[in-house]
Amino acid sequence: MKIKYQIFVSSTFEDLKDERELVIKSILEMGHIPVGMEMFSAGDEEQWKLIQRQIDDCDYYVVIAAHRYGSLDGKVSYTEKEYDYAFSKGIPTLGFIIADNAVWPVNKSDTETDKKKKLDSFKSKIKKKLISYWTNKEDLYGKVSIALMKQFTTNPGVGWIKANELVGPEVLTELSRLSKENSDLRDEITNLNQQIVTDETSKYDKIISTLNSHKVTISFFYKKGTKWEDSKEFDFLDIFKLIAPELMVEKSTEKTAHYIAIMKKPSKDKEIRDNYPIPSNTMKNIFADLVVLDLVKPSVKKHSLKDTSDYWTITEEGKNVFKAIRRNIIETNNFDFDLSDFDFGNNENDKQNEK
Repeated sequence: MKIKYQIFVSSTFEDLKDERELVIKSILEMGHIPVGMEMFSAGDEEQWKLIQRQIDDCDYYVVIAAHRYGSLDGKVSYTEKEYDYAFSKGIPTLGFIIADNAVWPVNKSDTETDKKKKLDSFKSKIKKKLISYWTNKEDLYGKVSIALMKQFTTNPGVGWIKANELVGPEVLTELSRLSKENSDLRDEITNLNQQIVTDETSKYDKIISTLNSHKVTISFFYKKGTKWEDSKEFDFLDIFKLIAPELMVEKSTEKTAHYIAIMKKPSKDKEIRDNYPIPSNTMKNIFADLVVLDLVKPSVKKHSLKDTSDYWTITEEGKNVFKAIRRNIIETNNFDFDLSDFDFGNNENDKQNEK
């Protein structure tokens, strides 16, 4: 790739017109871009902003000094002002000062003492950086070319590159490789996400299978009864499906027992008693086993000091398992419940209303 450097050429104008032309010619012959401010008038604030932007875009700064200080912007010449700005921006500066023994027309030299002092001070400033002395325009032409070539090698700038050269075969090859790599990574992420879903589904299926195979025997105590009756075996999946929606917020052990008894009592024509119609030990075992499977946990909601009941709530894992159960029911159309399971209108108050 061929890089073109932008080079700012600064000097006084009328006295160095021919020298500037040769310097600009040398830069063009090397295939680079010279920038000069001949077309801008001094004293124009907007033009100075434009000059600053041009210097900002340059890779190198060349200053040529002879025997004139130049037009002033306040107490400083525009040439020195440009030099100071380039220096402040860290742009590599190359100074070319006319040799003391060079033949030079008197009408191209400052005669005012103040300007001569300012020029000497400016030259001293330039000499603190890379400089060359020149005797005539041909000598300047050669020395500028040599100095710039050394800079291009030892201190390469950013430069400019043609767009069609920038995107060469090697770049296109790399872009193609990166595009394929990007596509492969997207496929890998998709596969990983699918694998996560599969693993989670497998995990929940295993928990559901465990619930389905684990059994609990529940006995019921009815109103006016004298003993536990109608002992029946239920699988934990059936119990969990029943109480999971009730535990989405929280529910006490006793109220959960009452709810299970209403929904699962074998004798539909008998009313269950209000206080623990299912043995408290049975309920403790049910909750203990569900805790082991990380499906429920004790509730942390605050209650009054008078309320000594144990409260339970469903865990995030429990919610996911319940979602998996419901999704399976919806997808398979297997709504495995009977309206007779729900004791609608069979409580004592409803019966009193019927009378």
